[in-house]
Parts: sequence; structure tokens; C-alpha cells
Amino acid sequence: MFFLLLSFFAGVLSVFAACVLPLLPVIVGGSLMTGGSRRRMYVIVGALALSIVAFTLLLKASTALIGIPESFWRYLSGGIIAALGIFILFPKLWAKVPGVNALNRSSNQLLSAGYQKGGFWGDALMGVALGPVFASCSPTYFIILATVLPAQPLLGFTYLVAYAIGLSLALLLIAILGEKLVARLGVTLDPEGKFYRGIGALLLIVGVLVLTGWMRNIETWFVERGFDATFIELRLLGANESEKPANAGNTFMSAEMKAGVYPKAPELAGIEGYINTEGKPITLSELIGKKVVLIDFWTYSCINCQRTLPYLRAWYDAYAEQGLEIVGVHTPEFAFEQVPANVSNAVADFELRYPVVLDNTYSTWRAYGNNYWPRKYLIDIDGYIVYDHIGEGGYDETEEAIRRALLERAERLGTGEVPMPEAKPEGVVEVERGGVQSPEVYFGAMRNEFLGNSADTGGNFTVPTSPRLNTLYFGGKWQIEPEYAENLATSASIVFRYNAKNVYFVASADEPVTVRIYRDGELLTTERGLAVDENGQATIQADRLYHLIEGGDYGEHVLEIRIEGKGLKAYTFTFG
Repeated sequence: MFFLLLSFFAGVLSVFAACVLPLLPVIVGGSLMTGGSRRRMYVIVGALALSIVAFTLLLKASTALIGIPESFWRYLSGGIIAALGIFILFPKLWAKVPGVNALNRSSNQLLSAGYQKGGFWGDALMGVALGPVFASCSPTYFIILATVLPAQPLLGFTYLVAYAIGLSLALLLIAILGEKLVARLGVTLDPEGKFYRGIGALLLIVGVLVLTGWMRNIETWFVERGFDATFIELRLLGANESEKPANAGNTFMSAEMKAGVYPKAPELAGIEGYINTEGKPITLSELIGKKVVLIDFWTYSCINCQRTLPYLRAWYDAYAEQGLEIVGVHTPEFAFEQVPANVSNAVADFELRYPVVLDNTYSTWRAYGNNYWPRKYLIDIDGYIVYDHIGEGGYDETEEAIRRALLERAERLGTGEVPMPEAKPEGVVEVERGGVQSPEVYFGAMRNEFLGNSADTGGNFTVPTSPRLNTLYFGGKWQIEPEYAENLATSASIVFRYNAKNVYFVASADEPVTVRIYRDGELLTTERGLAVDENGQATIQADRLYHLIEGGDYGEHVLEIRIEGKGLKAYTFTFG
């Protein structure tokens, strides 16, 4: 009886969980779009409750969902929510959807009219779309999913229904209160009105946040400010505070609970070389149960990856003795990054002391379903991926996740407290991404979609007098290979109008090639990157990233690289 009541109470509390709070506007806003009737809110909330139950049962009773990544559900839910927002903002688009006009002319005219008047199926679809998102916000739900349902299906189903009822009633109460507030304010609900369209815009924004994964950052914002009620459930579930380290302040899920929430970390696969391991292969299986592991997918010529390395070094220095192991999975973007000596030299240059493994065949990359450089996966002591972060930034959030995983390890192994590091990394400036208005630009034929000119019959390129923004131009004679472009004669040039502060250039040459860097028609003698000397010159040879411009402010400029020799291989421009 206690667990039945707790399941109901957990559903109520889930409304105030960090992963639900950002989505409440969808429920409240969607339920307000038909004034004078509460049918819409009943449909949305009812569909949500049924979706949670059905999704959970399918997850446990069928093998159909095994292997489907969590991102699939995020894309599905976010896509549906965003699409509904677009149709509310631009109602005429609905009539242009293939099959809708036929639906109006068919025997299903009543259904079509019902959608246009009250949107029953649209409301139901909205609720169904939110089901997988809401079904991950309660420790009690995790226990039902991981332990009760497999052992006692009928009892587990009862608890699951109680959880869904508690959540639904709480959502209905919030929606009704929102309805009363709108009525008191006298807001018009005209489908062409600003309020109605504002709800559509809200749905679109929430859908995009779910699609892109930014909703997780919002959830973290709520957690960091104490807006999370799941700790109440954990207390009721019998957490033993006396056994925790003095500085923990947390309650941790059991391995059984995690099984229904987090994916298991795949093993390192297809590794062709090991650096900083004394020549010995390493596996995750030998670390799980002993260490907390941070997997860092990177490649050494990527500036975005390079900017994260000071933080990785600092975390390794601060937490290695507390049980943190970092494994750099080096997955190459270009062929020269497959060369073990190149990677080994880069690891030494960046002063990395943790293990780095060579994933030249992308086997580990594919095992994790990864698509980004850099990307970090945090694996806890039980072998579950409890946190992941794409790209730069989020350093405080990532460190907090590391510390939490280490606190759990300390509690499990009885190793004592996890001290705070003494200092943050020095000399690191985070990029103001809003200031960078130019994309990464590839020179090779496989991805040179920004190339703005073409060669004549003799293979010569001509630079226009007025280059367009974010458009790549070659000057002189060039040969375009799949990964890079190589100049075949002296006096060649590269021109690019960019909008950013810093410019980085991935390049190489078999023999040293001197280049002169011009910005806005003037030889670059100030605001030089590390690769450029006081005469505005840089020497290109090693397969690596060259820092050309270290600008003072963000702005639009024309970059020109004049090449004095031949044989330069140009791979990419990136900007910061």
C-alpha cells in the first residue's frame, strides 16, 4: 500500500521535477487554446498519461525498442511539438499538408472538421509526444520500470497507473489554474490573435529545445537553483544519510534503478593504438567498478577540441587520485590524423597525461552513436553513461557531473570525501559563440559547399574583385582532392570574407611552404595568431592546425593568404 501511495505521490511531484518544469508551458498553453471548454486539456493530459503507460510497457515487454538511442525519442518528441507550433503559427500550412484536402473531401470529413475546430488528434498527438519525455523524471518510476514490472507485471502495472494518475491530476490542476488566470486577465483566444499565436511560438521554441538537446541545459539550470522535488522521493524510498561521505549531500540510485534510465557504456572497439598506457591495451571493463571514466571524443587538428583540453588536464590533475580516469578517444577527421606518430606528437604538445586510444576505423565512434567533435561521455562506477556533453562550454556543469559520480564512487567504495580542486584552468577564454558568424569551411571536394569560383580549362582560378561573405575563393592553379585542395604553382592565393574574431587554418605540405597573411588588403603585422611572425608570414609543413589571426573584436574582414611556393594542402578554415 505504501508503494502504491508513493507511486501516486511521485506522479504529483514529477510536475516539479527539473525535467518537467520547462515543459509545463506546453501543457498549460496547449490547454488554453480553446476558450470556454476544458476538453482540450483533458485530451492532452489523458493522452500523456496513456503514452507514459504504453511507452513503459512496450519498453519492458518488447524487444522492439532495444538498441534505439535516447536521441530518437528526443527527435520524435521535439519534432512533433515543433510541427504543432508551426501549424498554430501558420494555420494555412495545415491545408497544404499532403492528404489533408483529400481528407476533407472523403468520408472522414467529420474527423477533419473536428481537428480544425478543436484539434482532438492534434491535442492527442501533443500529449503522446510528451510521454517519453515525462517518463524519465522520477526515482519511483525508475524502480517500477527496472524492478517491479519484470518481477510482478500486474503489481508493476498498478503502480505505473497510479504514477500516471498522480501526474495527470497535478497537470490538470495547473492547467485549470492557468485557465482561470487567463479568464481573469481577459485575454482573447482568437486563432488569429497574438496570444493564440504566442502559444504556437512557445510550442515551436520548446520543440526546438527538445530537438537540439538544449532542454537539458534548462533542466540543469533548475537543478542548480533547487527547483527539483525528486529528493523527496529518494528520502521516502529509504536513503540512508548516515552512510554518505560528509560532503556528499546526495542520494544515489542503485544499479537496478539505473538500468531503466541510463544506457550501458559500450566497450572500446577497433582500437589501433594506445598512448600514455605504457604500451598496454586498456578496456572499459577493467575500469568499471573501480573508476569513474570520462570518454572524450576528439581529433587533434580540431580547434573546438583543443579549447577543451585545458579543462580536461585540470580535471585529471584534480580528480585522478579520487578515482577519475579520462580516456581520449582520438577519432580522425582527416587521413593525416590516422598516423600514430602525428597523434603521439600532438598528445605530447598538449601535455596530456591520461590514456589516448586511436579509433582510426570509427568503431568506437559508431558504438557510441557519436556525430561530434568534441563530445564527452561520463561513465559511472556501474558502467552507465550518466552524462554527456556535445561541443565546447558547459564546463561547470560537466565538472559537477564528474564530482557527483566520484561522490557516488566514494560512498560505494568507502574511500572518503572528494575535495574541491584548488583552482580553475588558467589562460582559457571561452568563445562567445554568438559573435562568430562564419561556418567551418572545407577545401576538399567532399565538403566544399562554400566554394565560390571554378577553374578554367587550364585549371586556373580567378578571385573576384568583391568576394561575398562566407564564400571561399581560390586564385591560381589548384587541384581539388577529396579532403584538401593543393596549389600546383607558385603565386596562388586563398580569399575568404569572414565575420569572426579569430581564424584557424588546417593545412600541411610535404616541403615547407611560406605564406603571407593579409587582412582587409594589409599585411598582418598586429593581432597575429601564434603561427604568424612579425612580418605577417607563416610556414606551413606539419599536418596540423595553424592559428592565423587573433583579433581584438568580432567583425567582418577579408582574409587573403598569398602562397609563395607550391604544394600547400589546405583542409579547413575554422573561426572563433
